[in-house]
Amino acid sequence: MTALLSAGFLFIFFLPKPPAGEMIFAVESLSVAKRNQADRYTPEFYNQASVSCDSGMAIWRRENRKFILFRKFDLVREYALLSAGMSDSANIRTALLKAEMKEGQARIIDTLNKIVKEINDHYSSFPYSFEIRERITRGKMLLIDAETAFTEGNYIDADSYITDSENLLVSSREFADLNLREYFQSFPQWEKWIALTLSESEKTGGYAIIVDKFARKLILYHGGKKIREYSAELGRNWIGSKRIMGDMATPEGMYQIIKKLEGSGTKYHRALLLNYPNSEDMARFKRDIRNGALPPTADIGGMIEIHGGGGRGADWTEGCIALANNDIDALFPYVRVGTRVTIVGSLYDQKKIFEN
Repeated sequence: MTALLSAGFLFIFFLPKPPAGEMIFAVESLSVAKRNQADRYTPEFYNQASVSCDSGMAIWRRENRKFILFRKFDLVREYALLSAGMSDSANIRTALLKAEMKEGQARIIDTLNKIVKEINDHYSSFPYSFEIRERITRGKMLLIDAETAFTEGNYIDADSYITDSENLLVSSREFADLNLREYFQSFPQWEKWIALTLSESEKTGGYAIIVDKFARKLILYHGGKKIREYSAELGRNWIGSKRIMGDMATPEGMYQIIKKLEGSGTKYHRALLLNYPNSEDMARFKRDIRNGALPPTADIGGMIEIHGGGGRGADWTEGCIALANNDIDALFPYVRVGTRVTIVGSLYDQKKIFEN
């Protein structure tokens, strides 16, 4: 009996110990890594941990099919320890990567919000094409998505949204910058027209009008001094001077009022007809036809007015300057046939505008 008991104890003593503790620890470590999204942020470490865990489980199942005394679990324990170690590495590296992404994304989101503000402040009335406006709208929407994902700590999705938003917004802003830099190359000419207009008003003590297209302002001067200012709306394609009929551009140059219209004389409440095209416009138009810049069938157009019907909050005319009806009513008594109307891209150079 004693011998039988001794044999039983020896049998139990030499039984291989199952690696349950090690495998439970490996599975729990892998689960923690999954909750921390290591599978998304550091997939190379997470996948190695997962493969090692699966390998350990597979070997354990294989060993359990053997006679109990022939089972060996050393390799199972090695895979379990390897899996737990890789899970820990995945957690550590995921935390570091999240912190790095959070810091970097916060800076980029701040920069993109500044670009959106710049677009809204300086380019809201820029005559973008439909495609460019769509890009800006899409870029703004993606930025909102990026901010939402960032706030929720979903930095991978935020990174994708940020990249797409940045591509759309930056390229649109650069497009506007390029066009405006080219447009403002005419500023020296605008300055000359402004100086001549104000000098004439000062010498004669008369009234004069300057239209600042970029600022959307019609400014009334008397004796060279500003006395009134009105919001103005322009042609839909206001960048640059008018070249032909139908280009939806508001002309630039020094003009005069040649007729005052009201009542049945205009469909826009009241109107001040300008002498567009003037001699400079005609000379440029003929030169463009001669050098092939315009087709021989082109028409320079006419009937450019300062008229009522404005106040719509957008550029909508075919080249005229629109004021709200109460503003054209206020302006009407000050001007007469012969009053100077000078239309420029801007009263100020581009740098000064953007500094303000």
